[in-house]
Amino acid sequence: MSQTVGDYILARLREWDVEKVFAYPGDGINGILAAFGRAGNDPKFIQSRHEEMSAFEAVGYAKFTGEVGVCMATSGPGAIHLLNGLYDAKMDHVPVVAIVGQTSRSAMGGAYQQEVDLAALFKDCCHQFVETAMVPSQFPNLVDRAIRVARTTKSPTCIIVPSDLQEAPYEPPQHAFKEVPSSLGIAQPMLAPEGEALARAAAILNSGDKVAILVGQGARGARQELMQVADILGAGVAKALLGKDVLADDLPFVTGSIGLLGTRPSYELMMGCDTLLTVGSSFPYTQFMPQLDQARAVQIDADGSMIGMRYPYEVNIVADAKAALSALVPQLERKTDRSWREKVEHTVARWWDAVEREAMVEPGEPDMVNPMRVVWELSQQVPLNAIVTSDSGSAANWYARDLRMRGEVQGTLSGNLATMGPGVPYAIGAKFGHPERPVIALVGDGAMQMNGLAELVTIHRYWEEWADPRLVVCVFHNNDLNQVTWEMRAMEGSPKFAESQRLPDISYAAFARSIGLNAIEVDKGDQLTGAWREALTAKRPVVLDVRTDPNYPPIPPHATFDQMRDVVKALLGGDENAWQVVREGTKTKLQELLAGARRES
Repeated sequence: MSQTVGDYILARLREWDVEKVFAYPGDGINGILAAFGRAGNDPKFIQSRHEEMSAFEAVGYAKFTGEVGVCMATSGPGAIHLLNGLYDAKMDHVPVVAIVGQTSRSAMGGAYQQEVDLAALFKDCCHQFVETAMVPSQFPNLVDRAIRVARTTKSPTCIIVPSDLQEAPYEPPQHAFKEVPSSLGIAQPMLAPEGEALARAAAILNSGDKVAILVGQGARGARQELMQVADILGAGVAKALLGKDVLADDLPFVTGSIGLLGTRPSYELMMGCDTLLTVGSSFPYTQFMPQLDQARAVQIDADGSMIGMRYPYEVNIVADAKAALSALVPQLERKTDRSWREKVEHTVARWWDAVEREAMVEPGEPDMVNPMRVVWELSQQVPLNAIVTSDSGSAANWYARDLRMRGEVQGTLSGNLATMGPGVPYAIGAKFGHPERPVIALVGDGAMQMNGLAELVTIHRYWEEWADPRLVVCVFHNNDLNQVTWEMRAMEGSPKFAESQRLPDISYAAFARSIGLNAIEVDKGDQLTGAWREALTAKRPVVLDVRTDPNYPPIPPHATFDQMRDVVKALLGGDENAWQVVREGTKTKLQELLAGARRES
């Protein structure tokens, strides 16, 4: 039997060292599915419960491996379902290739069943490269360009394959007019910094007395260089949320996350500095950066399209972070006055004292757990090679502020799209990328009900293939769409609208047990230490079902007067949890003052 187009697509993916394809079947890709069978399931077809989860799993795989993630779906509705995950890849700058089916070429344009204008559909999220195949000889070029463009631009790309073409005999491109041959491989350059720009950047950094550094995911791989620059300049380092794992939180000058989900030390670092160095970040919330006339500033980023747009930087250097910082170090002058660094370190130490104290505040309601303590207790036991994913919602607050990154721990969430639902599929993608490492997903019960429960079935199907079976899904079980509840209070001045916010009360532990996973239920804070120990040493995946109190406020590091006024207005306006919110909020906020007093004494 001659090689079909479907056979060739898989063969070309293998030549690119693609080992996993996250997908869901459908008749629009039957020709490729048959090719998987003939190829002995190489690359491996990873079946999710929904195409959106396939896309999220490909994103998680790409985020934690640095390789291209590949997802696949059928025509029409299956292709549509990929969109949310692909937009997540686009907005977080992650290389993903989507391969989607289409109706037969003879039916295209005929309003046929499941016929959707896929080129138009994907044109925004996969704008760097989206093409529809029409003849077999296109495929070397299409597959190669989709992968190369995804890698080069760190974005999603898409190949649309009509169903009849998948079963057609493959024909290579010829040495002929309007034929496009192709070749494998790409050697990615390390962008070197320009010398004159480095000299100007060094002059600015050397002239400052109070230097702040902001790092994002683009600074990964430059850990040692960042530590060296921070030491020479006596700087504090804040981390954008996607860069939370760039530097460990046990470094005394690392102030933690910045922004709406950030820490007080990061806020004070930015409000007090006179010089700013931003490396590998396009952090969007300008109000959490220095005043626009406060600091002289330098930015380093490998993506010239994203540089210079969040702050009035004097020098914008398009270069690899590691290369630029390495070249910058010899031109920097060590700060002899270390008072700024000492102030930063004092603030950081005080903050972690406050985090511990806040985590230990007991809920006023019986049989509930402080959600901050869930993550604080994890920080005490997290394996130093673990991968942690977080979903969007209030769980992201506790991940951002309370999880203390140590060792080689990696972590991520949906940063710029901030979509609900990727926590569990990210974890699955991470396990397929690193089957030898433990993975923990921090997920709210809203996201768990949205799609996490279904993806527990995927975990059950595949977990025995992983070298390390540990995958812990920790559910913040509070029966409330908590982040939106707080946003209504703080941003709209509106009381909780129970009909939209209440969730059905179900047992996540019981569901997990029903499909053969381990499960642990927690409703007391002092159970958490043992529960995490049990979950992190288990011989199969575990659902940690924790009854958390929804009334602990995820207060930003600098709550504005308007936000506080609106919360009071909402509580006085008939919020059903008004008394509990006041009680838990007062007790929690008091801990920051007590931590400060203890440090000062």
